Amino acid sequence: MGTKNLTLLAGAMAALCLVVAGCGRPDARAPVASAPEAALIARETLFGDAPRSGARLSPRGDKVAFLAPRDGASNIWLMSVGAMDEARPVTDETDRGIRSFVWAQDNATLLYLQDAQGDGNTRLYAVNAAGGVPRALTPAAARAQILGVAASDPTGVVVSLNQRDAAWPDVFRIDLGSSARTLLERNPGGARGIARYYLDHDGRVRLGLHPTPDGGAEMMARGVDGRWARLFAVAPEDALSATPLGFAADGRSFLMLDSTGDRSALTRVDAATGAKTVIGESARADVSDVWIDPATNTPHAFAAEYLRPEWRALDPDAQADVDFLDHQLTGDFRVTSRSNDDARWIVVEEGPTTPARTYLYDRTDRAHRRLSLLFRNRPALEQAPLQAMTPVEINARDGLTLVSYLTLPPGSDLNGDGRPDQPEPLVVIPHDGPWSRDSYGFNALHQWLANRGYAVLSVNFRGSTGFGKAFLNAGNREWGGRMQDDLLDAVQWAIRSRIAQPDRIAIAGAGFGGYAALLGLATTQQFRCGVSFGGPVNLASMLDSLSVSLPAMRDQLYFRVGDPRTAEGRQMLRDRSPLWHAGQIRNPLLLALGLHDAHAPRGEADQIAFALRARGAGITYVVFPDEGRELTRTHDRLSFLAIVEHFLGDCLGGRVEPVGEAFEGASLIAYDGAYNVPGLSAFARRLSAPAAAPDQTPDEAAIETTTEPSSPAPSPPDTEPAGAPPTTP
Repeated sequence: MGTKNLTLLAGAMAALCLVVAGCGRPDARAPVASAPEAALIARETLFGDAPRSGARLSPRGDKVAFLAPRDGASNIWLMSVGAMDEARPVTDETDRGIRSFVWAQDNATLLYLQDAQGDGNTRLYAVNAAGGVPRALTPAAARAQILGVAASDPTGVVVSLNQRDAAWPDVFRIDLGSSARTLLERNPGGARGIARYYLDHDGRVRLGLHPTPDGGAEMMARGVDGRWARLFAVAPEDALSATPLGFAADGRSFLMLDSTGDRSALTRVDAATGAKTVIGESARADVSDVWIDPATNTPHAFAAEYLRPEWRALDPDAQADVDFLDHQLTGDFRVTSRSNDDARWIVVEEGPTTPARTYLYDRTDRAHRRLSLLFRNRPALEQAPLQAMTPVEINARDGLTLVSYLTLPPGSDLNGDGRPDQPEPLVVIPHDGPWSRDSYGFNALHQWLANRGYAVLSVNFRGSTGFGKAFLNAGNREWGGRMQDDLLDAVQWAIRSRIAQPDRIAIAGAGFGGYAALLGLATTQQFRCGVSFGGPVNLASMLDSLSVSLPAMRDQLYFRVGDPRTAEGRQMLRDRSPLWHAGQIRNPLLLALGLHDAHAPRGEADQIAFALRARGAGITYVVFPDEGRELTRTHDRLSFLAIVEHFLGDCLGGRVEPVGEAFEGASLIAYDGAYNVPGLSAFARRLSAPAAAPDQTPDEAAIETTTEPSSPAPSPPDTEPAGAPPTTP
């Protein structure tokens, strides 16, 4: 796999509204925009399945496979390099669709993972590129991960599989012809368990990452005698930025990202001694992407992103490639696939106002390089009124610099200085992770919300990756603390800079971003409304569930979030959990989750919803029974965005695209607030009152409860519309 794209991308979100708690349409004296309105960009154009995306070259470089809709679901399609206009479907998935795939080294088989329930159990499938019925290569009730495919073993794939032990995966080679599995490595588990295995260039297990009780790890290496030995230690503060990338063809060394210094650098490691040599680094940011030769695993170039991505070549040939692509393309670019002989690449160009375009880069003749457009991923966006994104540096109260990205509504910045001519309604979008980052480039959420009339701000709060380990570790045990302060500092900057109207600011996020939205509503009055999708409401129970599903990460999570094994740690986790502050939420909340998300259980979300409902506070509460941590089904995703758009329109006064067909084919339950969105009442059900939270005292957070137990499954339909005034418990 010639290119390692290491940038962690973040998550999704939204916002709400009810005609309660002062969140009706804002006063007409505060217009959203003074300039003529731009054309409305349809939600489906931005967030539906892209007409074409995810192109990957076959190992020989003679075919291109890509993702495209087929009968309403994303599937794998194929075309020959010599007949680019003759694409045909390879798969026929009808429900969740296929999100990504890889080529096997036989040049004839495509491999993809499917999470049928959204619960994290990913099953590996193989399908012949010529067509046919996909074959399941791993069992359904287990989590499979592809570790590698090797040119020296074209008929096999190496995977990790947690079928024997849900906590600790074993390593298998699977034969693509017979589907037979051969055990390569049995995980010792427990105190000697291996969290992650790494292969050499020929597909042999060579490295294993063993977690240690302090939250760090040991990099274990298999010697020539077949025994494991510690190669080097990884300190807890380096555990999130120590990433092996691949062995050299001779097996004597491997590449990795290493943050022994502050910035994560591209490093070569001696496989026998563990000695490290820095190959490339940046003074301002971590290395985020590397060009690696598919035949030798030699690095040719690397990128680092502070405000924007910057490429640096490691040899003259790579410099010629960088110069050629820079000259040919206007947006930023990344290499997503390379043929085994490195003669052909897939290159994707993208920028804030440049929707993704996919190219075939032919470099067979270095003197006459050629770049040919394969397809525009979302051609309907080519003429859309897309808005520029402005990178900004915001000073936190303690002096840390927060790299952030701002997008403004159409017509609001007539002099082009990156600031609106007058303050605008603002939506703040904290990213998920939280150990990821927001980046410069095309951002569908930014474009959607800006098109509706809002300024949009994404903040890389402390704990975000990409800015060195000092910045990353400044977020340790600061969930709801200084990480939350960073978001509030960014809001104050936006107000002082006359970007935001102080009384028309929303916060919206998913995962950690959803947690930050809940806490923002519960602990301040800064936000007029908030949206949380899958936000954990109880940090202690979140850590419990993660410790069960990912025990190898337990001590690292305790190091990063908080340690529930100590009285001080338990109290801190309680103080920073939205569940215990639900009684302080005064402004409208749109609360949503996937029923299969184990880290944001419905029972706890029910307690938040019922507390607000019983007090008459503004709550819209939506559950997606067929989803987990993410909304992977297109119908579910578009229905949620329609709800969000109406919620924000009621709350901040922006433009709203009619619901139209957004709810067709969706699987959702609206427990509260259904009357706020046209068509949502068809999905209304009554919410049963949950039981009291663990360790709850009557005066804590003013959470209302009853003795009726919380239901882990959807409640039966009720004749009372969701969101109607509750009856007395």
